Amino acid sequence: MATLNRRQFLHTSGAVSSIAPLILVSQSGASPNERINHAVIGAGGQGKTHCNAIRSLAELAQITAVCDVDPVRRQAIAQHVGIQSESQIHDDYRRILDDKSIDTVSITTPDHWHTKIAMEAILAGKQVYVEKPCCHNILEGMQLVKLATMKNTCVQHGTQSRSGEGIKNAIEFLHSGKLGKIRMAKAINHQLRGPIGKALPESPPDGVNYDRWLGPAPEHAFTRNRWHYNWHWFWDYGTGDIGNDGIHQIDVARWGLGVQFPLQISASGGQLFYEDDHETPDTQTVIYDFGHCHLMYEMRLWTDYKMEGHDNGTVFYGENGRLDIGREGCLVTWKDGPQEKIGGGSDLTGNFRNFLECVKNNTPQHLNAPIAEGLASAALPHLGNIAVRVQSHLRLAPQSYQILENPSANALLGRDYRKGYELPQIG
Repeated sequence: MATLNRRQFLHTSGAVSSIAPLILVSQSGASPNERINHAVIGAGGQGKTHCNAIRSLAELAQITAVCDVDPVRRQAIAQHVGIQSESQIHDDYRRILDDKSIDTVSITTPDHWHTKIAMEAILAGKQVYVEKPCCHNILEGMQLVKLATMKNTCVQHGTQSRSGEGIKNAIEFLHSGKLGKIRMAKAINHQLRGPIGKALPESPPDGVNYDRWLGPAPEHAFTRNRWHYNWHWFWDYGTGDIGNDGIHQIDVARWGLGVQFPLQISASGGQLFYEDDHETPDTQTVIYDFGHCHLMYEMRLWTDYKMEGHDNGTVFYGENGRLDIGREGCLVTWKDGPQEKIGGGSDLTGNFRNFLECVKNNTPQHLNAPIAEGLASAALPHLGNIAVRVQSHLRLAPQSYQILENPSANALLGRDYRKGYELPQIG
């Protein structure tokens, strides 16, 4: 796989670091006074969550189509949202992209499909809500950002903390300087995810087009552990829990610190708990060095108890105290003892409301979690995984994700795509 050169990188990353406000012509078929026709591609747990969010925003949008390669799941989600016509229930996402009546799509497939479907949706004139991480590797994420910018398309990323009013208030408080200089943030992912055991190859379930499910990934025999949800723990399809759940805490940490490109990365990870089919770590520590501050990621998938007052969360350490942002809200602890609650948690429905309003108003510059920010946050888990996989300290070229003097690490910035499942060519 060819790596990008410096000039190519800077041409693309300029779009990643900042997107100027634009006056746009709507690509969706919905006028400001009409409800948006929305389709959900991927009918797992997160797909159902997206359906529930859209249904709670009925004044803005309606679900008119669903898609999944698993016939059981696609029929279940169709029944859940009240779709009865077989013409609105698909096993091939391309039928949704061909439907001119559909304005927006959700992408809640396995990670290895996110970028390809998102890019094809943009080229089909749809506007996109793509789950985290937006890409299976950094190079394809850069292509997605480039295309979204070229086409002036609303592409919202599934890092919904960006739409949590309490978290926005907490970040504003952090940026006010009241805690003094912030030299370090810690993104914490500690929870219990049980073992998955070992699974032997078998035939795919009836009615499943397994080749289509594999898509861009290499051919591999079907096993139950490479199927629903457990695909997260295999490098061909997922990004481990740092890209699955830890990305939320990393996104908040990066947002609060106001950083994007690290200078260097140190990491350690492995399996201290699992003895099964997992390929990704159950224990992982990554330190991202930005020069003036550090972002530390801690992951333990064998701890079913709270630490530092919460389970998953982000802690900012300042001169005058610390700020904790977790599932139970945002809490300031001053160094002289007092505590002060200053906000609540993330808001997936709010993230959808923001997305749909931006679609209606043709204002991608007002997205709370735009794809450029999504890539910047997705890149950190990818880099943390690369450092673990090559067992090496990484140094990055200034203001880029290009890894210096480490061909093995650079090779993991992208992937080879199976014939027939390549990314669209956008020039």
